[in-house]
Amino acid sequence: MSSFSDLYFQTDDGLRLYARDYPGPGDSAPVVLCLHGLTRTSRDFQDLAPDLAAHFRVLVPEQRGRGLSDYDSDASRYTIIHYVQDTYRLLQSLEIEQVAVVGTSMGGLMTFALNALYPGLIVRAVINDIGPEIATEGLERIKSYVGSAGPFDDWASATAYLRSISAEIFPQWDEDQWDYFATQTYVERKGKVVIDYDPRIVEPLKEEGADTETNTLWSMFGALAAVPTLLVRGALTDLLSERCVAKMRQHHQQFDVLTVPNVGHAPMLNEAGVSAAIQSFLTA
Repeated sequence: MSSFSDLYFQTDDGLRLYARDYPGPGDSAPVVLCLHGLTRTSRDFQDLAPDLAAHFRVLVPEQRGRGLSDYDSDASRYTIIHYVQDTYRLLQSLEIEQVAVVGTSMGGLMTFALNALYPGLIVRAVINDIGPEIATEGLERIKSYVGSAGPFDDWASATAYLRSISAEIFPQWDEDQWDYFATQTYVERKGKVVIDYDPRIVEPLKEEGADTETNTLWSMFGALAAVPTLLVRGALTDLLSERCVAKMRQHHQQFDVLTVPNVGHAPMLNEAGVSAAIQSFLTA
């Protein structure tokens, strides 16, 4: 596995955030930015990032309120716009002017916004299982468990709970895969197994208007039309409808779709053939 270094940087409002930095093949290597989902951390890319590091420097930030990054004292700042500004601050601090992006779920929405706010920054985009129209069923499922899990007395209990809320997403996983997923999801603190994010990250979600947000997302996706884009979609996803994918095709001429079989929202990007397809797209 390719090694990474720990990188910390300051946000404009004074938080100290963390990123994994995989150095890539040389100092002049192009950069891939990997952006995680709502409740996730940099560990979601611990399989994909080493593969990409054969060709790229890979940066995997943890957004405020997740993992090793500071939690925000003001939960109202747990929003896409703050995450995007934080991420751009990371790139500025490293004097990086162009990136390819792999964005999972919320990270995909961040990709839309990064491209809209900073034209020319993104040269290629991989969007993992998200679109401008977010299916209500999937969104309500996510809201139902964010911030409510644990603490657990041991890893077996944490894994059992994770499996109970995710079995339909990964119906063919074996015990080892569930155990591995648990280590990507939880951490051990003070003898308890706990979620690795601030439970208050869900608070701003309760206030967002779906119709307004959809219009904004379609506008931002329209701006992505100049950027070659690969959409990864879980065949069983409840967050990204086939109708939305068809509409995305109509709005974007440089648009490919990779469907991952037997997986819901969202593919882990370590499924058979997925890493190779992403590498092929990013190096084309």
